[in-house]
Amino acid sequence: MWSILKREVKNYMKNPLLWLGMAVGVFMVFQNVSPYLSIHYLKEGETIVNDYPETVHDGDVYEGYVPTEKELRREMWEKRIQEVLISVFKMDNARAQSIIDEMKDMDIMAACSHLEEYGFYNAHYEFRNTAYRKGTREEINFYISKKLENRAFSYYFSRKFADFAGLFMGFFATVLLSVLYRQDTRKNTYELLHTKPVSAGKYLSGKVGGGFAVCLITCAALNLIFFGICLVSMRNSGFEVRLTDFLLASCLYILPNMLMIVSVYSLISLLFKSPLPAVPFLFLYIVYSNMGSRNAEGIYGYYGRPLAIMVRFPGDFFDTAPPPMALLNQSFLILAAICIIFLSMQIWKRRRVY
Repeated sequence: MWSILKREVKNYMKNPLLWLGMAVGVFMVFQNVSPYLSIHYLKEGETIVNDYPETVHDGDVYEGYVPTEKELRREMWEKRIQEVLISVFKMDNARAQSIIDEMKDMDIMAACSHLEEYGFYNAHYEFRNTAYRKGTREEINFYISKKLENRAFSYYFSRKFADFAGLFMGFFATVLLSVLYRQDTRKNTYELLHTKPVSAGKYLSGKVGGGFAVCLITCAALNLIFFGICLVSMRNSGFEVRLTDFLLASCLYILPNMLMIVSVYSLISLLFKSPLPAVPFLFLYIVYSNMGSRNAEGIYGYYGRPLAIMVRFPGDFFDTAPPPMALLNQSFLILAAICIIFLSMQIWKRRRVY
């Protein structure tokens, strides 16, 4: 087992594709996480200037937005509804105000349903667009301080890192591991391997371990690089940056996906005696994992899918969270990967020549 594992790792370390992929990965991930490295406490007289709307449905603190307070959000929404009723539905101010008064004791969903009686069918979108508002210097600093009161800056940054690094690693592993079984599944080599006194467990453990080890090395390199980038960038801000946050996020949200990818390669390579059919299948698997859906309220977003090999963290920086049941799904991924590896062993045994 260990000799096979070491051989695979050495072969990959000599492969220029590995190093080129790492360089591309660093560039791609940095392009996506770099805006969060600009987050800092605003100094006296410092402001964040942009030409974005005053309120948006999805804004971030580095753009100058803070979450709208519940009471203020309802007030802003009612004001917007009244403006639309007057400008679009041609009501006078008194009539529009009476409709607003009718909804005072209703929650948002009930109020939106009530407005549909007057032909106003997109009121929930108006409410959605009030989720974030432009904040003052004091409000932005207070928001940052509250979020960092019990959490390190790296806790939030590592989740965004896991989001984009996980996306890159999925495609990278699919391309890189396509050569893991290429030599072994050639006709002459495949038949010769089945005559050797190597057990299915040792052979598959070595191959899967070698492929996973290469993914682990790549992921570890990305962790160290972005931990260093984050540490240097936050040096003047005074924000706490911990390597353990990066490692934990990678272990929870990236590595189980890599194990699933390498196990699928094992099964398909031995089933079809070629790793090539696994490539389009895994690309479709990634597309399935990365697809959005609608929640119970009909809002489109990323909520995760069963056995997905992607864990995305959409939303603004300080309020980002994994999809519902993400940790449970990652546990099932590990279990499913182990079952696939055992199934691959059975296929290997059935084709063995004694």
